[in-house]
Amino acid sequence: MKYTALVLKNLLRSKRRTILTVLSIAVSLFIFSALVSVPTVVQQILSDTAASTRIATHNKAGLAYAIPIAYKQRIETLPHVEVVLAESWFGGVYHEVWDQFPNLAIDPEQVELMWPDYGISKEQFEQFKKIRTACLVGGETMKRFHLQLGQQIQLRGTLYPFNVTLTIVGTFSGKAPPNFLLFRRDYLEEAARRPGFVDLMWVKVDKTENVPQVIAAIDESFANSSAETLSESEAAFTGSFMDQYRTFFRMAELLGFIVVLMIGLVAANTAAMSIRERRSEIAVMRSIGFPARTILSMLLAESILIGLAGGIIGCGSAYIVLKVFSVGGGAGPLGTIRMQPAILAETLVVAVLIGLFSAMVPASSAARRNIVDALRTVA
Repeated sequence: MKYTALVLKNLLRSKRRTILTVLSIAVSLFIFSALVSVPTVVQQILSDTAASTRIATHNKAGLAYAIPIAYKQRIETLPHVEVVLAESWFGGVYHEVWDQFPNLAIDPEQVELMWPDYGISKEQFEQFKKIRTACLVGGETMKRFHLQLGQQIQLRGTLYPFNVTLTIVGTFSGKAPPNFLLFRRDYLEEAARRPGFVDLMWVKVDKTENVPQVIAAIDESFANSSAETLSESEAAFTGSFMDQYRTFFRMAELLGFIVVLMIGLVAANTAAMSIRERRSEIAVMRSIGFPARTILSMLLAESILIGLAGGIIGCGSAYIVLKVFSVGGGAGPLGTIRMQPAILAETLVVAVLIGLFSAMVPASSAARRNIVDALRTVA
């Protein structure tokens, strides 16, 4: 600690170089932490649904094709099935085209049994069942559009040639998708005048270990029918949506590490130049009794502080930007990206390593150089 003042003074001896180095590291770690956050959040979503007892059943030909609502009664009779809810995609727009978020219609009955982990109160569930135009809205969508409980909103139809007017009776929390909106399917059917078909059915079974058995039973029940089904666990169903971004995720991770490698080389070159300019100073310090280990420690401490400062600025900025982005919009999984605490810690560790290894070789060489040779160079 007694050399702290000397380390700080050396950091400020060339303010322009120190500031530029800190900013270059900050920019690189901003990019790194933002890119690495994308696949990390996806893995978190998939891990959250890994133990789910919910099954998604849809048309085997794809989600663009409907299945008969009559399938619901047959699925309800299968062993281990507790709840079945039908779902239809609405895909409405709130104000403008860019004001999009996932919105769909579901059966209001037993919705609290299907999604008990969505953080919706009993009173809000009851309101959803009671009011024909009721809707439940994710917390991020509430923040994004400054919505309030009891407020009426209108969604403009894109797939359907009509609008729906809805009343917000509850909000999602917990493990619920933060940007979704759910409203009643009977209200949608009345407006569409096309009862009898739905896009998807959610099936809840009694135990996780019974999920494969129920999946096989559902698809076997409707095999060779006019609308064959494909049933998937919630984790597999969610993962199928993530697959379209898989290449992007891999590229994000690769680019993140490339950026860190490049800035590490730049920082190493900067550290080498700085230490080379101070060879005469280091030689004098050695001659008046400073041990090589002390000089090496001070040089590494300077570099680590520069790296850490850049890391704090970079990952802090990325955290704020991602938070604003997640509130500001975007449908699908990329609209809910948040920087996890593990990424913050990982970025700071990377910042320290950049500072440490960028100065390790030139600092070690300068600190251990022969005093006589060093002084001769000074003279």
